[in-house]
Amino acid sequence: MALLVPALLLGGAIGSQIFGGLTPCEMCIWQRWPHGAAILLALGGYLLKGQRRLMVMLAALAIAVSGGIGVYHAGVELDIFEGLTSCASTTAGGLDTIMGAPIVRCDAVQWEFLGISMAGWNAIISLGAAALIAIGISKKGRA
Repeated sequence: MALLVPALLLGGAIGSQIFGGLTPCEMCIWQRWPHGAAILLALGGYLLKGQRRLMVMLAALAIAVSGGIGVYHAGVELDIFEGLTSCASTTAGGLDTIMGAPIVRCDAVQWEFLGISMAGWNAIISLGAAALIAIGISKKGRA
């Protein structure tokens, strides 16, 4: 679960960008980094058998961090929290490239399912998965 959940969420985010035509805002990008870290940590758990429990717990923590960022981002979308107050760009390159990039606001929902935005779904799935991983590891530790 520590490998599968972040891989599916990160894959879904990147897939929505490549195949769905959605352009991520700065806060969307923030949510991707902890999932990438969780994937690496979970893989490390397979390689470092003596440190498996620690690596999986760190992966769960990284997943929870992404979920926390998702909560904040969803709150920005719902006008509960103030979002970015400065200009941000997810486009690499010179000023001409940045000036030609689409403007994507962090407080605008680009896609939703059942009334919940992508940030909201990331928060729900990530925090739920992190909790399940932590519960599973704590139960194995008592056995």
